Amino acid sequence: MGTNCLQETLTRLGKAFDEIDWKYLEVPAGSPREKTQLWPGDESEEIMICVYKGKHINQLFHRQDYFFINYAYQGDYGALSYKYDNRITVHEGECYIGQPYAGYAPNGQSDDEMIIIGVLIQTDTFFRSFLHVLAADQKLFRFFLNPQINEYSDEFIHLKFEDTFFVRQLLELMVIEYGNSNETSQEVLKSLTLALLMQVARQYKLSFSEQPDSLADKIVHYMLAHIDTVTLGTIAQEFSYHPNYISSFIHKELGKSFSEILLEQRMERAVALLKETNLNIEEIATMLGYSNSSNFYKAFRGYYHTSPREYIINSFLHKVSGVNGASLP
Repeated sequence: MGTNCLQETLTRLGKAFDEIDWKYLEVPAGSPREKTQLWPGDESEEIMICVYKGKHINQLFHRQDYFFINYAYQGDYGALSYKYDNRITVHEGECYIGQPYAGYAPNGQSDDEMIIIGVLIQTDTFFRSFLHVLAADQKLFRFFLNPQINEYSDEFIHLKFEDTFFVRQLLELMVIEYGNSNETSQEVLKSLTLALLMQVARQYKLSFSEQPDSLADKIVHYMLAHIDTVTLGTIAQEFSYHPNYISSFIHKELGKSFSEILLEQRMERAVALLKETNLNIEEIATMLGYSNSSNFYKAFRGYYHTSPREYIINSFLHKVSGVNGASLP
């Protein structure tokens, strides 16, 4: 990668940042009313790369209707989250990961030039193309799966990479690809974003997650990470045991069979995907490892004793009932 090409593209995208027509939707999400930032790129773009380049940044506090990863490529900057006393410093080599609708305001001033590289991802694209790589860690998976307007306990992730070289290389490739776009650039950017999110998942696991110690914990962790393809055979191969031993071990240690645990994991994830995404049944069935939607329907009804549609409707009515403080017939 040519240094001149990278610097030229960073400068060009930095100038383009100042010309972005940021669009906002007024929403009654709090008091006083706050602004929600709409997708700033063309609707045909699933991934957008923004570069801030300067010595002073002070955006208004806002929400946004997309996922984003802001990486401090050069220098440090401040980030203000939903609670106004919750200000953090994102140091060079660290990133701030935000959900849709979580409040955010970057700010900072420096004698030296700051460079922030932002990876913006449309929400539907994120769920369809990238959510699966985050599934092994339940806490991380839930963070990305629950972008709700009024839940701020985990509204952002502040992540420091132990090894920044590979992450910087990925982001530099993304900058050059986006800054010199052609008809294949979005597909290339999706591949690079997938690699970036895999690095995020790896670092998050090292930084925040408890490591599974026992063989039983490791097996459950492996099943969550490979929920669409896992079998007794693949588990046996991963941990160098015979499939019959793995089957007996799971039942002895966890009190359930492999099939029961897998069904439980798939149904819990199915409900989460049905509630929190716009994915259709066919897409969810494929993500969970079902060969067709009919098999998924059969498994869902057998587990919850209702159809996916009826389950979501009843969940919505129950939620409305709880909000209104009255029971519904």
